[in-house]
Amino acid sequence: MKHDFIRSGRTISKHFHSVLKAVLRLSSILLARPLPVDDECQDSRWRWFKGCLGALDGTHIEVRVPDSDKGRYWNRKGQISTNVLGLCNIEGMFTYVLSGWEGSAADGRVLRDAVHRPAGVKVPTGNYYLCDNGYGNVEGFLTPYRVLARNVIERTFGLLKTRWGILRSPSYYPIRVQNQIIVACCLLHNFVRMEMPDDPLEGELPDEADMSVDHVIEVVSTLDATPQWTAWRDALATDMYTEWTHRN
Repeated sequence: MKHDFIRSGRTISKHFHSVLKAVLRLSSILLARPLPVDDECQDSRWRWFKGCLGALDGTHIEVRVPDSDKGRYWNRKGQISTNVLGLCNIEGMFTYVLSGWEGSAADGRVLRDAVHRPAGVKVPTGNYYLCDNGYGNVEGFLTPYRVLARNVIERTFGLLKTRWGILRSPSYYPIRVQNQIIVACCLLHNFVRMEMPDDPLEGELPDEADMSVDHVIEVVSTLDATPQWTAWRDALATDMYTEWTHRN
């Protein structure tokens, strides 16, 4: 950029950090509010999941860290990365993002941290997110058998990495700034979704088959599996299968 705009690296760095901080300050505006699927939902992917707030998953984004920290950031694919937790609504907009955990951290551990943070993930009792088996089937977090609805978070991460090249390779910024950049890109993703519902980048992704209120509310505060929650999941799967067999 300094060659294109004939500006010093110091000037570019100054304004880069100014814009980064400005975007992060808009998080309360740009993060989507999680709204549950209601009884009127006609979307075939979501209509079974009344009360669902969306889906969650983790994704690994490569980062650059000092040699002394590399051991903690090695992930199972042999990359030095941060394990980023993302939650999105059914429209593919982020409702919560946590970046900073080392690549070696298990997905369940990252989610547990997010739930216990003061400003972390809050799931009202009776609502839930769809997730995969890396998180366990616990109250507030449903691990359904194969279902297209959960792919919304995978496509959201896919769009994020397709649009922002800075997320596709590690940068030379300090790890704290690298994590801020990741969160800022998620916020800008939401801004793009708000302003451009028909995203041309959607066509570059593989098919889905391949891939705050004022009153106090009770929220899920622990991640403990219960027989009741598993039984509800299994009953839901049975009902879905029964309808499918009747239609086919």
